Amino acid sequence: MDRNPALTPEVIAGARAALEGDRACAIARNAVTSAGIASAARNPQAAALATTTFDIQLEQGDITDQKRSGRCWMFASLNTMRFRIMRKLGLKTFELSQAYPLFWDKYERSNWFFENVIATAVKPLADREVAYLLTDPLCDGGQWDMFRSLVKKYGVVPKEAMPETFHSSNTGDLNQHLTRYLRAGAKRLRDAVAAGADAGELARIKSGLMDDVYRYLVICLGEPPASFEVRIRDDANELKASGTYTPQAFFAEFVDMDLDDYISVINAPTSDKPYLRSYTVKFLGNVVEDGGVRYVNLPIESLKRMAVAQLSDGLPVWFGSDVGQSFLRADGVLDPAALDIDGLFGMDIEAGLDKAARLDYGESLMTHAMTLQGVNLDGDGNPTRWRIENSWGCDRGKKGYDIASDAWFSEYVYQVVVDKKYLTAEELAAYESAPVELAPWDPMGALAR
Repeated sequence: MDRNPALTPEVIAGARAALEGDRACAIARNAVTSAGIASAARNPQAAALATTTFDIQLEQGDITDQKRSGRCWMFASLNTMRFRIMRKLGLKTFELSQAYPLFWDKYERSNWFFENVIATAVKPLADREVAYLLTDPLCDGGQWDMFRSLVKKYGVVPKEAMPETFHSSNTGDLNQHLTRYLRAGAKRLRDAVAAGADAGELARIKSGLMDDVYRYLVICLGEPPASFEVRIRDDANELKASGTYTPQAFFAEFVDMDLDDYISVINAPTSDKPYLRSYTVKFLGNVVEDGGVRYVNLPIESLKRMAVAQLSDGLPVWFGSDVGQSFLRADGVLDPAALDIDGLFGMDIEAGLDKAARLDYGESLMTHAMTLQGVNLDGDGNPTRWRIENSWGCDRGKKGYDIASDAWFSEYVYQVVVDKKYLTAEELAAYESAPVELAPWDPMGALAR
């Protein structure tokens, strides 16, 4: 019989007839149309299992809030760094400026974009790589390696040295107008290459463009300080730090962290990415002279082992995940059992794809970065639940914290950043090997926002 692709009246009638007398469908319809999928599928037992006390539990300062921006990767990174400052100075809370790295990331990423435009200028606009570069050259998202590059070059500053502005907390208009300018700059550079411009002329054009980018960012975010005064007191009003510092000197003295010791470990269980191999992503980065990103791909059990080891040594763990999956936002619970979508609809929706297939078929990738601040362990020392510090303010979840089951970690965590001392010799050798370059649109090139 020939296949008929049309949805004929007979096909529709068959689908309608299949539901006649289906009591479960009627109950689900009533619940979903009244309250929505998430409320109807919510599993209260999963929410009730989310403990707030952990075997290993680090205490962080006040919960931060990235507001209407995609700076989670910066907030998560700075939260791991402020933890060190608080511990060093005996503070209950402290906050580093998130506007400061935002300024330098936009500035450096504009330069990165123009360099890639020049490198691909002989390719047609219809080329997939050129189209990719032009699609979203200035989004807020990023990865740990990109933040490490910024801090190595520019250091960090206390929040009061460069406070939030309207557009650091609300980046939509900032990005929209600067992106338009960058695309116009891309046209100028491509037209110049087509007209036979030499390297000197291209450098002159790009220099003028970058001067304008700096001006734009100063107007929106303020000018980043070259030096600043520091006065830090603890809760007992004891002066713990004072003096004049550059951002680099402040990082060196108070964060006291060897950034090159901290590396990205990913879990991508797809057939095209064998474990124990190093990977990079074409065009992914921000600081030109520091290069792009690099990770080593390992089984999820290795990521858990390293995260537990670093938490056990008293330090939080930066991680990237697909935060929107199996998430009871109001409860602050991340668990594959939290929403019974398949039971509600009587279909294999959640069960239809495993982790590898979700990556391959565009169903999941890293969307958000947070920090692990605690873990519960069973009698054999294996993790059962994870305590997560988010950057969405303190009025959601469990006072700004979320609780993830270990099953959710297995399914939706894609990246952790740990001290390389927690890797085995074999794992470290794999990380240090020549990386395989992934396409710019590979899911492992996703940016946390």
